[in-house]
Amino acid sequence: MIPTRYLLCCVLLFAGPVRLLSAQSRAEQQAAAEKVPVIDGEAGPCSLQLTVTDPDGKPVYAATIKVHMAYGFGGIRKLDLEAGTNADGKAKFVGLPARVRRPPLEFKASKDQHAGMATYDPAEECQAQHDIRLDEAKVQQK
Repeated sequence: MIPTRYLLCCVLLFAGPVRLLSAQSRAEQQAAAEKVPVIDGEAGPCSLQLTVTDPDGKPVYAATIKVHMAYGFGGIRKLDLEAGTNADGKAKFVGLPARVRRPPLEFKASKDQHAGMATYDPAEECQAQHDIRLDEAKVQQK
């Protein structure tokens, strides 16, 4: 016969760490959701953090941000980068060249039927933060 006290101690001993682990994993999940996605172009010292919002000013989750740039002597080097936003509507591009051919760069964001754009010239502001507001995309007719 197992004493009740012994059984109660065993249950508390094993249940305590399980609750602690589940609380820790929730905190880790929340921290991961808040982490800003970083895309490294490995082409220079500049960076740009973008925040994508809807027309009401709310952050847009999983919006796609794309940029195409030419840099180097005569613009011979080309770089295409793409990032998705986190739950706060943020994404960061690092490793951007300090000088590009035909500035400013156009960072185009889109989600579903909405689109927006931000311009950025790394020669004028190497470390920058910009916002992109998504509006209804205009459909082109043929």
